[in-house]
Amino acid sequence: MREGGPPLVLSVFSTFGVGGPQVRFVTVANRLGTAFRHAIIAMDGALDCAQRLAPELDVALPPVTIRKGDTLGNVRRFRRVLRRIRPDVLVTYNWGAIEWVLANFWPVVRHVHVEDGFGPDEQTAQFARRVLVRRAVLRHIAVVLPSHTLWRVATEIWRLPTRCLRLIPNAVDLDRFTPATDRTRQDGVIIGTVATLRGEKNLPRLLHAFRQLPPTSGARLVIVGDGPERGALEALAVEIGLGARVRFTGAVADPSSILRTFDIFALSSDQEQMPLSVIEAMGAGLPVAGTNAGDVRAMVADENRPFVVAKEEGALAGAMGRLAADVNLRARLGAANRAKAEREFDLRVMVDAYRQLFSNSDEGRDRPDGHRES
Repeated sequence: MREGGPPLVLSVFSTFGVGGPQVRFVTVANRLGTAFRHAIIAMDGALDCAQRLAPELDVALPPVTIRKGDTLGNVRRFRRVLRRIRPDVLVTYNWGAIEWVLANFWPVVRHVHVEDGFGPDEQTAQFARRVLVRRAVLRHIAVVLPSHTLWRVATEIWRLPTRCLRLIPNAVDLDRFTPATDRTRQDGVIIGTVATLRGEKNLPRLLHAFRQLPPTSGARLVIVGDGPERGALEALAVEIGLGARVRFTGAVADPSSILRTFDIFALSSDQEQMPLSVIEAMGAGLPVAGTNAGDVRAMVADENRPFVVAKEEGALAGAMGRLAADVNLRARLGAANRAKAEREFDLRVMVDAYRQLFSNSDEGRDRPDGHRES
């Protein structure tokens, strides 16, 4: 496939449906523009997020034969694909692309692997087999981690050498997430969340927590996103008597405008690493009431940390209720979150880090303390 021109980046995802890693890739690719060409492979064949790529980009979606459960056969096939496509760099994402890591174990091309966290099947503990495979095959390639939580997992559980690790925090275009100039309203507080409706997001916890806020508070809940649990969640909202107090919007391509209508951002997840939705909410000047998952407590401003609570519906209800009752507190925490987002989650820094990785000009790595090492 490669015949001169800009470097070709082959990115392999378990799915290229809309989700955090996929949206981050689209953001980076669009910002890098025509400096790189892209080939994208989704192990499940879902390519919905490709619609968000800028039309001027050179993007290929090469067909690949994938047989579920045929690991050895897949490894052989994927190795042939690497030789045929000859990308300048292979970028694999998470456990779902591990067969491509195995295919390039004896390197055909330069390789970067990105780990964003774990699916619902590893909510309580990691599988020993996956730990051992990661420990064996990731230690000789660059491994990108977005969160301090994952850095600890990579060094303490996977036992990867720090020389191969790169800490690249997630970031968003803060110019798109400007705070609303006036959030005073007469029709009650709006608590909102933006999430893919999957098990690890534990949106039943959010519904049950919201139910504990009295109807006299006038609070309403808006759930932005779609996913396999939407039908069950809508049924649960009716079953527990929330009715018109809850609105499901479905997927929204650009959540920036709807975030401006929220008063509080809520997060109910069992598992996170460094969620883009929280950074977007901070950029929109919102206070966050959330569960203590991944890096969330460290991400928000110091003043907001007491409202990042245990993974329990009563604690989440308490955090939402305290924020809902105090407009001045909401304004103060929202301003502090916006200021922290401007200091630490600058999209330009993240894009430049991926530019260096894609172009093989990555000089050293980021440590969790913010320093660089060679």
